Amino acid sequence: MAERENRGRGRRDREEAPEFADRLVAINRVSKTVKGGKRFGFAALVVVGDQKGRVGFGKGKAKEVPEAIRKATEQAKRQMIRVPLREGRTLHHDIEGRHGAGKVVMRTAPTGTGIIAGGPMRAVFEMLGVQDVVAKSIGSQNPYNMIRATIDGLQKEGSPRMVAQRRGKKVADILHKEDAPSKAPAEDAAATDA
Repeated sequence: MAERENRGRGRRDREEAPEFADRLVAINRVSKTVKGGKRFGFAALVVVGDQKGRVGFGKGKAKEVPEAIRKATEQAKRQMIRVPLREGRTLHHDIEGRHGAGKVVMRTAPTGTGIIAGGPMRAVFEMLGVQDVVAKSIGSQNPYNMIRATIDGLQKEGSPRMVAQRRGKKVADILHKEDAPSKAPAEDAAATDA
């Protein structure tokens, strides 16, 4: 019976593998000095995503690097969040994220801009499936804090549909109001000319 469960688990792992992409962001080696010498341990930071609007990060610790990466990947898959994307390529609006001393600013970008972001933030955006974004990390350069700040900001992001639902309105009403102020000055100018 145990063999049957293991076979089923292996099949499930094979099915999940193509669904998620993962990126190793950082590996940290630590050592503990004991009577017989030094014992080394490894900590891995991994970002996982489906490149269609879901992303998560995890950290794992073990005596060997592959085991630490496996643990981090499993944790990342458990902690995934869904982020609404505009046209499937960029953010809906500019956002800021914070965690500890880490602060990040993420801005929406026109088509063809690409991912303008450094190190750990780039990994998050690539796994998320964002194609155009401009991002800047202000403060902590610690990869753990940068990723947490990025995820914090992405959780705050809302689509027009979410805003409309929260306000009890239609999406067209929400988007129309954003366009209305830009049209109003032109109408005023036309009225003064006449």
